[in-house]
Amino acid sequence: MALIKSISGIRGTIGGAAGHSLTPPDIVKYASAFAQWVRKHSTSKKIVIGRDARISGKMVSNLVTSTLQSLGIEVIDLGLSTTPTVEMAVPKEKAGGGIILTASHNPKQWNALKLLNEKGEFLSASDGDQILKIAELSELSFAMIDDLGDYIKKREYIDYHINEILKLPLVDKELIQSKNFKVIVDGVNSTGGIAVPALLEKLGVSQIEKLFCEPTGEFPHNPEPLPENLTEISSKMRSGAFDLGIVVDPDVDRLAFLNEDGSLFGEEYTLVAVADYILKNKKGPAVSNLSSTRALRDVCTKHGVEYHASAVGEVNVVEKMKAINAVIGGEGNGGIIYPDLHYGRDALVGIALFLTHLAQSGKNMTELKAGYPPYHISKNKIELTPAIDVDDLLIKIKSVYKEEDINDIDGVKIDFDHGWVHLRKSNTEPIIRIYSEAKDESSANQLAEEMKGAIGRILG
Repeated sequence: MALIKSISGIRGTIGGAAGHSLTPPDIVKYASAFAQWVRKHSTSKKIVIGRDARISGKMVSNLVTSTLQSLGIEVIDLGLSTTPTVEMAVPKEKAGGGIILTASHNPKQWNALKLLNEKGEFLSASDGDQILKIAELSELSFAMIDDLGDYIKKREYIDYHINEILKLPLVDKELIQSKNFKVIVDGVNSTGGIAVPALLEKLGVSQIEKLFCEPTGEFPHNPEPLPENLTEISSKMRSGAFDLGIVVDPDVDRLAFLNEDGSLFGEEYTLVAVADYILKNKKGPAVSNLSSTRALRDVCTKHGVEYHASAVGEVNVVEKMKAINAVIGGEGNGGIIYPDLHYGRDALVGIALFLTHLAQSGKNMTELKAGYPPYHISKNKIELTPAIDVDDLLIKIKSVYKEEDINDIDGVKIDFDHGWVHLRKSNTEPIIRIYSEAKDESSANQLAEEMKGAIGRILG
C-alpha cells in the first residue's frame, strides 16, 4: 500500500489503512485542504473536477464532490474527461481551481487528486506546500445548510477542447482529411478511447480502428505507453493495414506513435517531431527537461532558435517556457505543451499538430523518423544506503567532471560531445537515477557504466 503526498497532489493505492494508502479519510482530508486553499486565493467558489476511467474513479469523485460542497464550493463536474480538458475548463469556467482524479500511467489500483490553480495549471512548489500544511493542521470550518455548494454536470468539454484545437492556425484539417490516413488507436480502456477517436473524426480521419477504447478502467496492459506494453497494437500494425498507430495514457497527457510497420516512432521523438513542425512555422525558443533527448536541441539549431532545459517535471517546464516565451515545449515522455492552446501536456493537440506535420511532409512514419538525429536513452539506477549523503556525492561527481559542460538545476547533468548523463536523487528512496543518451544503445549503456564506476570510486 502507498500514499505519496507531493506538491502536485495526492496519489496512492486504493484500500488499506488510512494515512498509508488512498482511503476515504485521506481523500476527504486533502480535498478539504485544497478547497480551503482555493477560498483563500481566489474570489471564485468554483472548482472543476474530471476523472479518467479507472475503476475507483466514480467512488473517489463522489467523495471529492461531497467534500467540496460541504465547504461551500460549487462543483463543476466534467465526468469522464482528460487531464488537458480539465486544465482548459478551469479558466473557461472562471473557477478557483481544478482537481483531476487520475493516477496517470499508474496501474489500476492507483488513483490520485491532481491539483490545478485558477489558470488550469499545476501548482507551484510553494502553493503545494501550503495545501499540505493546511491538511495537517485540520483547522476546517464547514458550511451551514444554506451555504452548501451547488453541483453542476457539464459533459461537453471534450468537444470544446477539440473545437479549440481545430481553430489553431497550424492545424490543417483539410490537408489531413485529403491524406485519408488509416489509424489505429489504443485508448487503454480509459478516456483516451473517447477523446482520441472523436478528435480524429473531427480532423477528417475516417478510417479508425479502435483498440481498447471502451472506458471500463480495466487496463488491458500496463498503461504506461512504453514499447514493452504495446505488443498488441504493434502486432496488429505489422499487417500493413495502417499508416500509423496512436497510444495515450489513461488521462491523455502523454502521447506515443507507432510507425506503419508496427515499430515505435519513439516517445522521446513525439516532442521532437511536433517541435520541428512548430519551429518551421513560428520562430521562438523551445524547452524540454534535462532528461529529454538531445534531438530537440538539434532541431532548434536547425531552425536557428534557442533551446533551453528545465528541471524535470511539468511545472518546471511550464515555468521555464513562460520565462523565455517559448513557442513549444514538453517532456520526453510524450508530453506536448503548446502555449497557443494552454500550458499543459496535451496528447490531443499533439495528435492534431503531428498529423498536420506528417501530411505536409509527404512521407510515411518511418521516413519522417529517419529525418531526425538518432539517439538512444538508457535508464538505470544505483541503490544507496540511507547513511550515504547523496547531495555530497553529486557535488563530488561535479568535481570529477568539472572540465565538461555541467547543469546542476536538478541533480547533475554532464554533457559530453558524444552524449550526456543525468543523475538525480530520488525523493522517496535512497537511489540515484542515471539517465544517459548517445547515438546508439551500446554507447548510452557505456556512459551509464562509466558513471556507475565513478560513483563506486567516490564511495570507496
